[in-house]
Formats: sequence, structure tokens, C-alpha cells
Amino acid sequence: MKGDKHEEPEPGPEPAAPPPSTDEEEPLLEFHHSYRELFQFFCNNTTIHGAIRLVCSQHNRMKTAFWAVLWLCTFGMMYWQFGLLFGDYFSYPVSLNINLNSEKLVFPAVTVCTLNPYRYTEMKKDLEELDRITEQTLFDLYKYNSSNTLVAHARGRRDLRESLPHPLQRLQVPAPPHAASRVRRSNSSLSDNNPQVNRKDWKIGFQLCNQNNSDCFYRTYSSGVDAVREWYRFHYINILSRRQDTPLLEEEALGKFIFACRFNQVSCNEANYSHFHHPMYGNCYTFNDKNTSNLWMSFMPGVNNGLSLTLRTEQNDFIPLLSTVTGARVMVHGQDEPAFMDDGGFNLRPGVETSISMSKEAVDRLGGDYGDCTKNGSDVPVENLYGTKYTQQVCIHSCFQVNMIRECGCAYIFYPQPRGVEFCDYRKHNSWGYCYYKLQDAFSSDRLGCFTKCRKPCNMTTYKLSAGYSRWPSVTSQDWVFQMLSLQNNYTVKNKRDGVAKLNIFFKELNYKTNSESPSVTMVTLLSNLGSQWSLWFGSSVLSVVEMAELIFDLLAITFLMLLRRFQSQYWSPGRGGRGAQEVASTPPSSLPSRFCPHPASPPASLADPATSLALSAPPPAYATLGPRLAPSGSMEASSSAHTPGEP
Repeated sequence: MKGDKHEEPEPGPEPAAPPPSTDEEEPLLEFHHSYRELFQFFCNNTTIHGAIRLVCSQHNRMKTAFWAVLWLCTFGMMYWQFGLLFGDYFSYPVSLNINLNSEKLVFPAVTVCTLNPYRYTEMKKDLEELDRITEQTLFDLYKYNSSNTLVAHARGRRDLRESLPHPLQRLQVPAPPHAASRVRRSNSSLSDNNPQVNRKDWKIGFQLCNQNNSDCFYRTYSSGVDAVREWYRFHYINILSRRQDTPLLEEEALGKFIFACRFNQVSCNEANYSHFHHPMYGNCYTFNDKNTSNLWMSFMPGVNNGLSLTLRTEQNDFIPLLSTVTGARVMVHGQDEPAFMDDGGFNLRPGVETSISMSKEAVDRLGGDYGDCTKNGSDVPVENLYGTKYTQQVCIHSCFQVNMIRECGCAYIFYPQPRGVEFCDYRKHNSWGYCYYKLQDAFSSDRLGCFTKCRKPCNMTTYKLSAGYSRWPSVTSQDWVFQMLSLQNNYTVKNKRDGVAKLNIFFKELNYKTNSESPSVTMVTLLSNLGSQWSLWFGSSVLSVVEMAELIFDLLAITFLMLLRRFQSQYWSPGRGGRGAQEVASTPPSSLPSRFCPHPASPPASLADPATSLALSAPPPAYATLGPRLAPSGSMEASSSAHTPGEP
């Protein structure tokens, strides 16, 4: 139609090439391009409280600095608490648990000794020379005359005295200072009935020297009784070492020493005890040890449900200069433990009924890092010479005997004798006394290391004893009691009061206490305390710890990649220098999500100007491909005609 102008579609610009597909395959490992980007991502997404404030307050430097200082201080306080918790854990503290149990108890082993190693009539021939020299020494030092022949034969006794080594003699000590002398004179002015004997300025003892007499010392005592007993005991040990193959005495028979034995109102028999001989305490009998057929059990407490013994305690045939006490020696110990009569025994008084009530106590210690104890002694560097269960006393005595054999070349007679080693005797080992007393001094001061090496056992059982005494038998009943004992045992008691003693050993209650150790801080407790501190200072959980580990891993990875790119740019791209690393380091940070940080009230200028935003987002021009540009739609025809030659 006229007036209607048919507008043909104007040819537009050529369609551009389709943009490359952005659906690339996601790499398996991808890291942030800069430290700032990593830090912003961590603060925006972590579950640790307070970290988001480091990013959201970036427009307020004061708040940013405040939260940064607060966050670092909190972080430091938390790890200071962590250090205390780990220090407490690695100190391995223990808690003591006390349990009270009540059940039937195994009766312990009881060892009873006679306090007389040998009958004097059997040893008189071997001790004759020693007794004569001792009597002469007592007369020379204290004017004590035990026989009428000492004065008449004094010269002969002195000649005989020289035949024994290490004679007992008087030693002069330095006089006290003047002040002490005045005090002593003032004290001596007090009236007393004792004669004034000027023997306070000297001691007695005996000299001990090494093998070549180059070093000697005196074993001195302030008490004459102690000096005589120790000197006599020293020579007695040498005599015993020569009699080690001597048959035991007739006192091995149970009826010669123990008149009556009952347990739980039932008489004992030979299956209930074992016998051994002690060099100082004589014949010893152990009841209810591990070698017996059936162990005794206690079902009821009380004196009528324990062990009752009637013992002979008279000293009509004791060695007078060696055995200075009367009665019997008793020790309570475990079935699998040896009886150390010197360490844990006690004496019974003649003419007295001694009642010993016991209470059992078990100890369970933690070994390893929690305590210095041993399970069975296998990790203790000391050989067990007793062949029994490990105890601290077994280890200590074995340690001394091992050192004695190594240093002195012989074994001490009171401790076990290893195979191939002789007991000490000054006829064969003339300086063993010097070596023994030197070694004893080093042992007492722990210079041998025995007390350090011998650790306590982790599991042990002890018995707490309490004693009660009463006169037995009574005056009104002693006649018929001694008459019955004489008829029953075919033994006439000469001194009724000192001839017998009675012993009762029983449990005062069947309740026993167990002291056990347990770790105070376990791994579960440590983790719980760490979590409590983490929650207190940061209000986070274990996953937050993983986030921190991830942050550290990413930091290390980015640092490694930047160093690798810088290395590659320097050695494989000489024209670029360090540009590759700079490009990675100068990558602009990504904008923060609006859900983390609130936007300002007025929009930024970049968002108000779309053209500026479009220009900022456009890629830079490719100057190498510049050429004629196509006109936009609507002006394409005019542009074409303008360039046609010959047209106006």
C-alpha cells in the first residue's frame, strides 16, 4: 500500500562465535590463589567463634585490630591450658583406690625358730679355743672371771690368744675438750651407788686388714657386750663354714621343740610343716608353706580359729657367748616367700602366752610409666639366689651376696650359697672380714646400688600384726600343766617358768583391705578436658580442629606452589622473571557473600554505574587483530555506500 514503507530487515552484524563452554571438569585438588583469599574463605566458613569478625569488620580498622588481638589472646590462653593438661597427663599421676573385701582367707605361713643354732654339747669341741680366748679377754678388759683357772694360767691364755686372728683389744680415744670435761665432772659429782670406773675414754674392738696389710681399720663399739658378741659371732661364722657338712641335730623332730600344735581345733601333723636350719636361729619350722599338702583356710576369725603352739624355751644347752636371749623367734609371711628372721621376725617371751592378731592387706601398684615397680622381677638386674617369688628383700639380699662374691671371693654364710662358691673362712680367705665390713658400710649407704636396683613388687600382700601378752600358765595351774607336758612329750621341764611359752596366731577379722592404683588422667579424660577448654575459649568442636588443620595444610600447599612457580619462571622462562609468581600473588580477592557481612546503607559507586561495571568486566582489547569494524545495525547501509567509489 501507498504510504506503507516496506522495511526489509537490515542485515545485522555477523553472529559472533559461540562462547566456549564453561562446564569444564572440576580438578581433584584445587587451592586458593593467594593468602588473602584463603584467609577470607576460612573466616567466612569456619565454625570457630569470632573468626568472622576479622573479615566483617574490615572497614573499621579499630574493630579489626580489637578482634584480632582478642582472637590471638584467646588462642594463646587455650593452648597454654592445653600445655598444662598435657603436662599433667605425661606426669602419669595415679589415684589410690581402697576396697574392703570380706571372704574366707588363706592362712599365711608361720615360721618358728629355737634361737639356738646348735646344742652346746655338740659344738663344745669346736668352740673350745674360741671360748677360752673370749673368757681371757673378758678378764683382761673387765676383770670378769668365769672360772678359777684364768688367773693361774694367765700366761698360757695369752699365748693361746695370739693363735686367733683379729684379737679383741682396748682402743684409746682422744680426750674430750675442756668444756666437755667440765660438764662430765659436774655430772659425776652427783651421788650414786656405782663405783667410779675410768673406762669412758676408751672403746674396744678388733682390727681388720686387707690381704697385704696395706690398709687396716678398727671395728669399734662403745658397749663391751656388743663388742664381745660381734667379735665372737665373727669367729663363729668361720667355724660354721667348716661344719657345713655336719649332720643336723636331733632337734629336727617336731616334738623336741613344739609340745603341741593345733589349727582350727585340729592337731597338726608332719604334712603341715617343713624344716630348715638357720646359722643363728637354729632349727626353724615353717607351718602352712607352699610345700605342704593342703593350705590352711580361715573361715572364722578369733583365737579359737587360728594356729596355737606350745613351745619349749629353756636354755639348758644354749651356746652361752652367742645366744644371749631366751624364748623363740617367730615370723609371719606369705607361702611363696622365704622367711627373713632378722628382718621381720619377733621374739616370744618364756612363761607368757602371746596372742598375735592379724589383718591382711593387699597392694596393687601400677607399673610402667605410672610407678617404679616390677611385675615378677624379670626386669631387675639382680640374680635371684633364693629361687622363690620376687620380693624386695629377696632382691636386696641376693644383691649383697653377688657383690660379696665378686669383691671378696667367697659367700656370706647367712645368704644362699651359689654353686661352685665357698663360704667365707679366714683360713682360706684371710682378708674376708676386712672386705665384708667395708662392703657392709657401702651397702648401708647404698653405694652398691642395691636399694636402687631392687624395686618394689607391683603386687604384694602384707600382714599387720598386733600382740597381746598374759602370764602362762598361771600359778594355780602350772603344776598340772607341766606334769601333763612332761608325760606327753617325755621331757622334764627343769625351770617351769622359763621352760615353755605359748603362741596364738589368728585373724581378728576376715575383712581385708586392698589398695589399688589407677591412672588419674586417662586418654578419655585428657580428650574430655581438651574439648572443654576448646569449647570454653572458642565454642567449637572436633570438626573445628580439622578446619584448623585444613587451613595449615592449605597454607603450606599455596606456599609450595608459589615457590614452585617462581622457580619455574626463573629457570625455564628466562624472559618473564618472577612474573608468574606475581600474577598468583596479585589475584584480586573474591567478594564477600552478603549472608556473612551486612552491606552498607548506600550502594557503592561501581554498582550505580552499569557502564562502568560493564567496562570493568570487559576483557582487554586484542591489539594484534585490529581491522575494519562492522557498523552497528541501522547504519550498515550508509557505511557501505560511503565507501563505494564514484558515489557522492
